[in-house]
Amino acid sequence: MKFNIEHHTRFAFNKPIGYTIQQLRLTPQDGFGQRVSNWQVKVSGISSTQLDTFGNTTHTLVMDTPHQEIMISATGEVETDIDWSTDLLAKDKTKHDDLALPIYLRNTALTEANEQLIQFAQEVTSKHQAINQDLLTALMNSISQTVILDKTTAENQQSAIATLAAGKALSQGMTHLFISCCRALKIPARFVHGYCFNPTTKQLENHSWADAWLVGSGWQSFDVANNAPSNGIHIRLATGLDYRDACPISSVMHDISNEKMSVDFKVHEMSQMQQ
Repeated sequence: MKFNIEHHTRFAFNKPIGYTIQQLRLTPQDGFGQRVSNWQVKVSGISSTQLDTFGNTTHTLVMDTPHQEIMISATGEVETDIDWSTDLLAKDKTKHDDLALPIYLRNTALTEANEQLIQFAQEVTSKHQAINQDLLTALMNSISQTVILDKTTAENQQSAIATLAAGKALSQGMTHLFISCCRALKIPARFVHGYCFNPTTKQLENHSWADAWLVGSGWQSFDVANNAPSNGIHIRLATGLDYRDACPISSVMHDISNEKMSVDFKVHEMSQMQQ
């Protein structure tokens, strides 16, 4: 599939503010079945581009004069279902990572486990003799049966422990729970944030899923909220240990109590590739 994407974000402030720093993770990269072309990020202020610790392309936006509005636009084309194994010059990102795998065993405040969560993970593994795709699929299924996807909540930083206790969450919370279970089982796992295309509504949505590392197979992707492996409807923007590492926009400095944010997605499905 090939998509033409427009992602516009507007921050409006009730009163002028003098200083803003934001970090933007709005640039998809080639790999993991996707190819990117003509991608641009445009902002109201001055921005610089760099790679972060996890290899994400980030833009740091700085506005140091009084302002009541920030406009951010990310546009371009992404083709999915690309088989990168046929490109001898391309690095297979599925089986490669620039960071040592033990880093992805580190827990954060959003992925730490308690006794109840560890027991939940162990109940799944007790039915499997090896750490493999079947085990991770069973874990994904178990979470989907235990936690309801609730799009009415605004809590995108719901922790793994809170998600299991509440029994409902956004995709971010369900992903934190999956990652926490993986790390409790000594399986390296990371958070992925990006877009998910809904073929029924033809709409693009912010969405989160997880990568888990399997020996011999590399990174395998699991969309826990949809209880399915990631596929041609997923477009990845950034990865990290949790949502805070991979979220599309994070404000390093300004008074968020004074802000109102609006987001607009436009997507055109350009073609359906032959499978």
